[in-house]
Amino acid sequence: MLPASNRLRSSKDFSRTTKAGLRVTTPTLVLYLLTHNDFPTDPQFGLIINKSIGGSVVRHRVARHLRHALRDRLSIFPQHTQIVVRVIKETDSYVHDLDEALARAAKRASA
Repeated sequence: MLPASNRLRSSKDFSRTTKAGLRVTTPTLVLYLLTHNDFPTDPQFGLIINKSIGGSVVRHRVARHLRHALRDRLSIFPQHTQIVVRVIKETDSYVHDLDEALARAAKRASA
């Protein structure tokens, strides 16, 4: 589970990050990354799981797996960062796709 300080909670934060953030797309998910000095020091994460993924139980299972993966990667994110992960397609490789999207986002953000 992600600590409370690392979770996006307000719709305003989700909206700002998905509209103004750097977008990286994989076949199964879309990652939005936004960095700004006005954000809290700790990186913050939000998840959006499409209903097309499955019922409530399936969506919550996917969310738990992704939160666990994000928690294990907290140290790689810069401070003052907000990230939203939108899952758009069902697969067994969410964590692999998340790692691929994070690597591409880091590469594009540093360029």
